[in-house]
Amino acid sequence: MKWRRLRRMGMAELGCRARQEAFKRLDRSGLLPGRRARPSTAPERLAAFDPSVFFDGAVSSHSPEVLTACVPEASDRTVAAAEALCRGRFDLLGYRALDFGAPVDWHLDPVSGRRAPLVHWSRLDPLDRALVGDSKVVWELNRHQWMVRLGQAYRLTGDVRYAEACARYVTQWMDANPPGFGINWASSLEVALRLIAWCWALYLFRGAPTPSPALRARMLEGLAAHATHVERYLSYYFSPNTHLTGEALGLFYAGIVLGGLPQARRWRALGARILLKESRRQIFDDGVYFEQSTCYQRYTVETYLHFVILARRNGLDVPPVVADRLQRSLDVLVALRRPDGTMPMIGDSDGGWLLPLTPRAPDDFRGVFATAAALFARADYAWAAGGPAPEALWLLGEDAVTAVERLVPAPPNTGPSRLFANGGYAIMRSGWERDAHQLIFDVSPLGCPVGAGHGHADMLGLQCCAFGEPYLVDPGTYVYAADPRWRDFFRSAAAHSTVRIDGIEPAVPAGPFGWQRRPAGRLQRWLTTDAIDLADAEHDAYDRLPDPVTHRRRVLFVKPHGWVVVDDLVGAAEHLVEQRFQFAPLELTVESDLWTCARGQRGQGLWLRPFATTPLKAEIHEGELAPIQGWVSPDYGERRPAPVVTYSAVARLPLRIATLLWPTADPTATPPRMSPLLDDRGRLVGLVVDETRATIRFDAP
Repeated sequence: MKWRRLRRMGMAELGCRARQEAFKRLDRSGLLPGRRARPSTAPERLAAFDPSVFFDGAVSSHSPEVLTACVPEASDRTVAAAEALCRGRFDLLGYRALDFGAPVDWHLDPVSGRRAPLVHWSRLDPLDRALVGDSKVVWELNRHQWMVRLGQAYRLTGDVRYAEACARYVTQWMDANPPGFGINWASSLEVALRLIAWCWALYLFRGAPTPSPALRARMLEGLAAHATHVERYLSYYFSPNTHLTGEALGLFYAGIVLGGLPQARRWRALGARILLKESRRQIFDDGVYFEQSTCYQRYTVETYLHFVILARRNGLDVPPVVADRLQRSLDVLVALRRPDGTMPMIGDSDGGWLLPLTPRAPDDFRGVFATAAALFARADYAWAAGGPAPEALWLLGEDAVTAVERLVPAPPNTGPSRLFANGGYAIMRSGWERDAHQLIFDVSPLGCPVGAGHGHADMLGLQCCAFGEPYLVDPGTYVYAADPRWRDFFRSAAAHSTVRIDGIEPAVPAGPFGWQRRPAGRLQRWLTTDAIDLADAEHDAYDRLPDPVTHRRRVLFVKPHGWVVVDDLVGAAEHLVEQRFQFAPLELTVESDLWTCARGQRGQGLWLRPFATTPLKAEIHEGELAPIQGWVSPDYGERRPAPVVTYSAVARLPLRIATLLWPTADPTATPPRMSPLLDDRGRLVGLVVDETRATIRFDAP
């Protein structure tokens, strides 16, 4: 296996990996220079913290009063969070009030109770849960993004307790985490994110009596050590995705903030060069992020927003392609955004942020849209943001509030239904209103070509909103390496609204971030008119069966009423065919005639019913453990029971199932009366609306 991998590597990759391995060995032996990375420039000069080079909102004396006036609840939440931090309680991901001990044990996973050993980082496997617990939880603490919350609270209140808490924590951390040792140096991305958080903390506490000049100088040494580590171990080939762009942004930050160091210009140039190159590679021409994950698309947008804003602040030219790619990516998020303003999860969603400047739920992207609206003067981004947001203020200063308020919010001037062909999303919606209907059809392959680690096996999966409310949903992620059974479930077809054959999965996991093969989804046709939308796609995931099966799914939107989903299973033998529809945590009932009624939180609902020439069996599963099914995860580490309805049959293929997804203003009313339309050979070719005799045909007569 290792020899096959080596043969696939080019000379550049072999050279990079060999160089990094040499660095590791020298570092373990103590022979690698720069571990302390003591600045050669006088600390007093570096500690001046020129406010003109950093984000305007972080250094402006007006930010606190503007924030309190515009978004008072954000100020209150920030101060409350800072108070909890002073007491040693940390809200991280989906966990609340985590206790890491006093003093804080920076290597502890309090969820599992395991503590990573203090050895050289290269001797640790962060995915070894028996050794380190859940490294995601440990790293979330050690990103130190919560230090920014302390700095914001200090700026809002002037209370020196927040500065003292930050100084105490950062001193303890540096004592317990010598450069190169422990789990908190085992990921270059985590090192870069901590570097970014320290930069913000230093500027937010600028002028405070603490941290002391000596501690500030020590933090600057630490920043240089962080940047040196990131530069040596860039994820060119390990994780050339958001890991690489996040690391590049960290280097760009270091090059700006540590401008007095001789290596600062190199860091700044290297970071900018990587970000430029990766904007072309990681963002498709249609704007979809290449890992097919809305969470990681948001990460990418945040990264490039910080890059563009910080570069402009310092008078540095950024090629126009970066802003163009960034806006294309934002356009995708606006199109995917649900009518109620939340963002649907697609692929892995782990609850992390590049730099959370205000507490938000993982599906709340308003801060991203508000920042983009102010930066690019885009009315559609202002519409998606719903008004000014703290993130825009902290990044761009008080002018951001004026810029957003000056815009007349308006939905995109494109049609509400859109296809993103490169990324593989077909979006059908009745309009841009908050009570609109929306369906997202995933017609992409599994994950991205360079490693499908954040992709889910949701081949031809659906998500659906009715009257603005989510009904069919992506289940989320829950955990990564902490529990393989739950990890595999949440990224399985069994957890998504698609079809399974013979009770097996369309893709087989290979560890927490890999798959044995990458099935290909293919869009065959897309049509959108004033009356209908039509998307036609298929995938080859089940061609490995003794009797290969092709799954073709067509989705027809009869505007503005509802959808017909036509599943064609093509094969020659007898198979177990199982349609699965994963709902949000809603009340669900299945009638004897196969009608499923989902009742929403707002009094409306969604009717669902399959039609086939073979008898179907209907079941509801919710919160089950053997096997695991009927769960959703709104945030990392958090899971909730949620109903999944299955329709199944053992039948000889080919088989066609036509399923009606029909929003209803009154779920207590009688469902629409429909009858299957058969051709002269007994094949299902359409549905007839009994009341009007109108026909919805799937095939040409």
